[in-house]
Amino acid sequence: MPRIKDRLAQGKTVRLFGVGQLFHPKLVEIIGEHGGYDGLWLDQEHSGLSLREIETAVVAARGYGLDHFVRMPATDYASIMRPLEIGAGGVMVSMVRSPEDAEQAVRWAKFWPRGERGMNGGNRDGRFGLTPLAEYVEKANAETFVGIQIETAGAIESIAEIAAVPDVDLLFVGPADISQVLGVPGQFEHPKCFETIERIADACRSAGKPWGVVPRGPEYAERMAKLGCKMFVFGFDVHALHEGIRTMKRRYEPFFQED
Repeated sequence: MPRIKDRLAQGKTVRLFGVGQLFHPKLVEIIGEHGGYDGLWLDQEHSGLSLREIETAVVAARGYGLDHFVRMPATDYASIMRPLEIGAGGVMVSMVRSPEDAEQAVRWAKFWPRGERGMNGGNRDGRFGLTPLAEYVEKANAETFVGIQIETAGAIESIAEIAAVPDVDLLFVGPADISQVLGVPGQFEHPKCFETIERIADACRSAGKPWGVVPRGPEYAERMAKLGCKMFVFGFDVHALHEGIRTMKRRYEPFFQED
């Protein structure tokens, strides 16, 4: 399975599909059958996916060679550890406000010597006890993806320090939240928003870290790519459903014009 971390390390673009509101394992299978995506963004922050649903998504994704991570709500140790044990490839931590928050997230996600994650090799990530513990620790520390969302005033203010935290694999820009923090909610292409994203891009470039974004459209995505963005969420389940319904209505437009 091509790993998100490996693609980022090689300077390749990572193409994600977001799953949350309409989760079903068949949806993951359909995404896999379409091809072209490198991984899944499993949204626990805004969709409230349960651990059982995340586990089911992980199993379905693995069948199609899709890597995956869980976008967390404002979180704690147990919330990070449990998705990793059921096989998620990593976590994206939201509502980070400082480099100390980012450092703590990394420590919760990593074993000794980098972190303080509790050890239990008996779950999916340790092949249900078949992987020797020393190998399990080394593999998990090397492969677990840790992303940090930049969406709060504190994170924007301390962006250079957050980008410099070791073992943070990627910083992720939330255009909607950034627009809100800057006092221009929903105005994603406001100069203030672009100036802030450019600051984030510069900090990532200086720290040698990739960054990602939810693009607002093709032109927006191109602009982000020129700034160095390497991870894009090209679609969420609920948006794909809306697009499909609109397409069907256009296809049968005469019937929708009848009383």
